[in-house]
Amino acid sequence: MAEAASRSGSGGRRRALLAALEPWAYLSPALVLIATVLLVPLLFGIGYSFRKFSAFRSEFVGLGQYEAMLHDPILGQALVNTLWWTAGSLFFQFFLGLGLALLLDRDFVGRRLVQAIVFLPWAVPTFLSGLTWAWLFNPIIGPLPHWLSALGLKAEPTNILADPATAMWGPIIANVWFGIPFFAITLLAALKSIPSELYEAAAIDGANPWQRFTRVTLPFLAPTIAITVMLRTIWIATFADLIYVMTEGGPAGSTNTVATYIYVSAFKSLDKGYASAVAVLLLALLILYAVVLIRMRRLFARDA
Repeated sequence: MAEAASRSGSGGRRRALLAALEPWAYLSPALVLIATVLLVPLLFGIGYSFRKFSAFRSEFVGLGQYEAMLHDPILGQALVNTLWWTAGSLFFQFFLGLGLALLLDRDFVGRRLVQAIVFLPWAVPTFLSGLTWAWLFNPIIGPLPHWLSALGLKAEPTNILADPATAMWGPIIANVWFGIPFFAITLLAALKSIPSELYEAAAIDGANPWQRFTRVTLPFLAPTIAITVMLRTIWIATFADLIYVMTEGGPAGSTNTVATYIYVSAFKSLDKGYASAVAVLLLALLILYAVVLIRMRRLFARDA
């Protein structure tokens, strides 16, 4: 009797263990893929940050690369440029994307055509977008400098990408054009999920359009806004293609961001160790930003 009970107990534990492991068995292909594509390069990159690479050999330098970052004025300017590039791009992308989402949530003649045009920039390759906007800002072949001059914003048609005081506005404008569809698509999908009965009840209670937007629309959009802003911030901060195609970080480093600095250090200066150390710094800053944003979102949700 005792042996049968023991066998039954061990069989129950085995079934419980198999039941607990079953979901992980289904997830194992995805986990292996994630580990191969993300974790392995990450570990290699962190390992490279402790080494100094030359043309034919490498040597272990410990924290030497991180100490060099403390005295690197180019990196300091790149961090400031990254903040300006990310904040400027994100601000206009979000509010213009939100406005387009609110517009496309309404029925009007030609809505599908407008929707297709709005989403078009997202389908254009980044390299082509950068080349196109660089041409548009060129005073010889592009119309934008002449329009700015005609509006009185510039004394004469000149390339804003050639002026350190205005060069960053070029990639920001191009990035805003490129990134608006991301917010428009995601926020429009969230708007479609809001029950129309809530708007009807708010209207019956006498709420005006602004009150319906702030009391009904925004609370429902808050989770989507939090995740899209976090993801887009990370993408913009690590986005080197557009800036490099348009300005290569110039003139005089005025558009050099951390992402472009990593690229130049790794593939032009061939200092993969230092580039890896800067990449680790950027990763740490973005993780800190994501943690702070998630905590703020939880606090606001709890207070609400």
